[in-house]
Amino acid sequence: MSDTAQENNFDGRGSGPELIYSLQGVSRHYGDVKALDNVSLDIRRGEWLSVVGPSGSGKSTLMNILGCLDSPTEGLVLFEGEHLDKLGEAELALVRQRKVGLVFQQFHLVSHLTALENVMLAQYYHSVPDRAEALEALERVGMGARATHLPRQLSGGEQQRVCVARALINHPSVILADEPTGNLDEANEKIVMDFFHQLHDAGTTLIVVTHDAQVADQGQRQIILEHGRIVQIV
Repeated sequence: MSDTAQENNFDGRGSGPELIYSLQGVSRHYGDVKALDNVSLDIRRGEWLSVVGPSGSGKSTLMNILGCLDSPTEGLVLFEGEHLDKLGEAELALVRQRKVGLVFQQFHLVSHLTALENVMLAQYYHSVPDRAEALEALERVGMGARATHLPRQLSGGEQQRVCVARALINHPSVILADEPTGNLDEANEKIVMDFFHQLHDAGTTLIVVTHDAQVADQGQRQIILEHGRIVQIV
């Protein structure tokens, strides 16, 4: 089904206002390895898209390209109708800072900063840090009482919730979450997923990479990647 899935998913509406992303024949090569192979994909504004597939299937590479952390070897990526390949490094950095919220499985919190300071750090790259706004973001994910704690003083689930608050602080158009529940217990997974549902209900686009079938089922669509290609859309 791979060729059919690849071809039928692109409908040529790449500049349409209803699309937040349009990928057209995107490939990413690392030497002889094709991490992504001729991927075409339209993602609607406000959609919740789940990305699944085995390890090495290209999921993280796809997320890096969507997050403006990497560029394709071939093909085009449009974000909100704009060709990303025409943007310089400074402009791509602005897209990351102002439009995209990133949630990683490994947290990437600064070890010597408190939870509150880690959230405020994201503000620093976007605007003037606002302590009250950062604290409100932590409170939204149930972490207000832990705002002055360092990452080493927080559980894995608490650190992930700080990451979610950090991703939200600049009111991004899209949240890209790479295995956001991979290190969480059941209780913290429910907290994070409930909050994702709140974001989606408010109109935020969610793109979530996961190995967890229950998490994947939360999405409106699932794409299944194998060997760098979309083999199925559910």
